[in-house]
Amino acid sequence: MEPDQKRITVEAAPADPNDRAGKLNRINEVLMDRVERLEASKGTGWSMFQAAVALEQEVNARTRDLERALLDLSNRNRELALAREAAEEANRSKTRFLRAAGHDLLQPIAAARLFLGAIRDSSLQPAQAELVEQLGSAVQSVEELMQAVLEISRLDSQRIEFSRQPVALGDLFTRLAREYAPQAEARGLRLVFAPTRAVVDSDPAYLRRITQNLVSNAIKYTPEGGVLVGARRRGARVWLEVRDSGIGIAADDRARIFDEFQRGPGEGAAPGMGLGLAIVRRACAKLGHPIHLDSLPGRGTLFRVGLPLVQNAADPPPVGGWATAPQPSAQTPVLTGLSAILIENDPSLQRAYAIQLRDRAGMTVHVAASSAEAEAVLDANPGLRPDIVIADYQLDHGDTGLFAIAALRERLGPVPALMVTAHDSAEVARACGRLDVPLLLKPVTAEALRHAIAGAIMAQR
Repeated sequence: MEPDQKRITVEAAPADPNDRAGKLNRINEVLMDRVERLEASKGTGWSMFQAAVALEQEVNARTRDLERALLDLSNRNRELALAREAAEEANRSKTRFLRAAGHDLLQPIAAARLFLGAIRDSSLQPAQAELVEQLGSAVQSVEELMQAVLEISRLDSQRIEFSRQPVALGDLFTRLAREYAPQAEARGLRLVFAPTRAVVDSDPAYLRRITQNLVSNAIKYTPEGGVLVGARRRGARVWLEVRDSGIGIAADDRARIFDEFQRGPGEGAAPGMGLGLAIVRRACAKLGHPIHLDSLPGRGTLFRVGLPLVQNAADPPPVGGWATAPQPSAQTPVLTGLSAILIENDPSLQRAYAIQLRDRAGMTVHVAASSAEAEAVLDANPGLRPDIVIADYQLDHGDTGLFAIAALRERLGPVPALMVTAHDSAEVARACGRLDVPLLLKPVTAEALRHAIAGAIMAQR
């Protein structure tokens, strides 16, 4: 048994201590490397976890900031919308007020015009005549300012109505040539309207107003030389051109002159309100007519308005709107012996009409303030058939001159009638046109009133 035991003892003997230490060192190195890698992996994951948590917190904070900003923006937009609505309502209220008050604002001016005409026809001393002329000039300035302000108010209205139709520029030029010839002659200027057969699509009343303002403006700012008005065709458009040899417009002033109450140099020689070009710009914008300006200081100015051409147009209606009163001629018509029913609710205008028509023109005038009073005039005067009915549009308690004219015609037949009103609106003009009643706008001169009466009577014969 001893040999075997000896053998076993030999096989179980430990290895070399140096080899064991080296192996342990190697094992230790592997384990430490693994531990280090695990620690490194653990540290990276923790850092990523911490970064993710921090990023989430930042995102939440930024989301809350964005939500607050969006809420603030929504509140601001709501405030702006309310402010805009308030401003638009204020503008609409102003427009409604001016439209409603326009009639009453012009009534005293209309009466003053007629009273001044009566005074002017009287025997006056030279000093008195000069005072009357100065007063007449002041009244005319107030009238022009009121008309311009009311017209701007109408153009600013969102509910403005236009009556677009074919307009013959040749007819428009003929009427404006007669209208502005005295003004140009008084300033020593040549005023030329080039003949044209062009027919364009526009609102006749507003196109006439646009051209009037451009021609008047050209005459006003032209100290010498002349003004040329013409039409030039370019493709599907006709360009209405107003060219003058006046003082011109500097480049810095070309946008400003279209603003309200803006007047150029030299205005002292020809006073104005500075509203003409503001009306032109608004009317052109509403009608879709482009307007261009070319000018050189000291060399003159050219205004061009683009108008749609009407191809193969039939004869268009007369320029100026619907049923308008005829233009005055050189000779004052004789109205002596004619009779009229005057329907006017303003006492001062009743008196002014009476002075002009009864005392000056020799007419018989029956005055009424409403449709009912006009019919009462017929009841009180059996057999009366007036030569003409003269009516204001706006009467009391919702009554209108159109109702009065229709009621009298129902009893008398197609008696001539004339509407004299401060309501310069498309609705009133169209209503007058349907009844074949000429329309004369207040304030009106005594001469224009007499010519309108004579024209309305002649048109029915």
